[in-house]
Amino acid sequence: MTKGGGSHPEMRGESVFTNDLSVKELLTIIDSISDGVLAIDREMRITFFNKAAEKITGSVKGKAIGRHCWEVFRTDVCEKDCPLRQTFKTGNPIINKYICSTRADGKRIPISVSTALLRDNHESVIGGVETFRDLTQVEALRKTLESSYTFYDMIGRSKSMKALFELLPTIAQSESTVLIEGESGTGKELLARAIHDLSRRRKKPMVAVNCGAIPDTLLESELFGYKAGAFTDAKKDKLGRFALAEGGTLFLDEIGDVSPALQVRLLRVLQDHIYEPLGGTKPERADVRIITATNRNLVELMNAGKFRQDLYYRLNVFGIKVPPLRDRQSDIPLLIDHFIGKFNHLRNKDISGVTPPALRILMNHSYPGNVRELENIIEHTFVICPGGIIRPEHLPAYLHEVRSIPAVEIADTFEEMESLFLIAALKRNNWSRRDTARELGINLSTLYRKIKKLGLKFPRSNSKPSDVAD
Repeated sequence: MTKGGGSHPEMRGESVFTNDLSVKELLTIIDSISDGVLAIDREMRITFFNKAAEKITGSVKGKAIGRHCWEVFRTDVCEKDCPLRQTFKTGNPIINKYICSTRADGKRIPISVSTALLRDNHESVIGGVETFRDLTQVEALRKTLESSYTFYDMIGRSKSMKALFELLPTIAQSESTVLIEGESGTGKELLARAIHDLSRRRKKPMVAVNCGAIPDTLLESELFGYKAGAFTDAKKDKLGRFALAEGGTLFLDEIGDVSPALQVRLLRVLQDHIYEPLGGTKPERADVRIITATNRNLVELMNAGKFRQDLYYRLNVFGIKVPPLRDRQSDIPLLIDHFIGKFNHLRNKDISGVTPPALRILMNHSYPGNVRELENIIEHTFVICPGGIIRPEHLPAYLHEVRSIPAVEIADTFEEMESLFLIAALKRNNWSRRDTARELGINLSTLYRKIKKLGLKFPRSNSKPSDVAD
């Protein structure tokens, strides 16, 4: 639109469009697509507005034409980070930027926008065009999937994690002690917090102590507190973690690092529910549920005489083993998607996912650092990747240098990668289609279609019709 309110001939189609299609035919096509399309002039006034734009924004075309785009297309980036202004400034298009828009009726909706410049026959910029897509249904589906595979900030669709999620409410409702065993980075503290939040003690505090990070000489006073005068610097009474967690839950992480002397005091608390602060003469009652965690093998420590047998059995009333990430490969794509969403929000980026070659590398790593390592990898890519999609070159160098699971084949195409992934899952489940579908969190019929589409072959003993039907 010109300053006087008239439109450019090019915007009317007199010199921009080819003779193959009439202007009417082109406008009919643009009006038939589900994406909103608006065009603006150099003064940011709307010169074109299709039917989908009316539906998404809730604004009528007749009232939108001639108005500034921010008056009609109200988004959370209009003032400071307008995609069209960026495109005018840099000349570069923006592809699928995730933002929120406020409709004419006041309803906020998630959308993705893409921008491009409009030029005349002399390559002079005469305006810009923005296409946008309503992501309301996509977001609803994403939230549904997240709710299906997320349990108190823990994410998993694998057979082992689903079994763990099903067990947690029962464990939480008891008052018994819980021992959580698992490698570093598997999310043991998240598990402890889930148990606390599901328990009758959830309105009281949960206090966490990393026993491996506090010197043994200080750990006793940290746990039980002390009275004024108990030692030189004890000027006044100090409450310990048991007192701070009164009525709630005390989480003792890295319990395998506790000294034998302190193990005796912990055993007394578990047996008699009382303790004495350092320098105290009067026992204190402990109304606290204890959850412990370790990445060490307590049975081996017990056999070596480094961990008390009676304490082990007091702690291990309910034992939970958190599987390492390498044993639940089907959770990796889900976790990748979760961390991309997290860092998109934290870093204000719009990375949409990972390429198949990058996913292949991530799927073939053994993750000695488990979920925490995967999170760090995705955070690394957000420093390197400018936007769009994560490629192999954005991954840390060590993932390219070492194959932590050399037995896994490397595929050259996405279809090959999917075939290898499904075969590995089937092998883990002794070729049972039903168990494999359950582990992967998909319908049995979906698995059958994938098997047929990919042309997977099974061992002769597992290819009988009765077996295929499970």
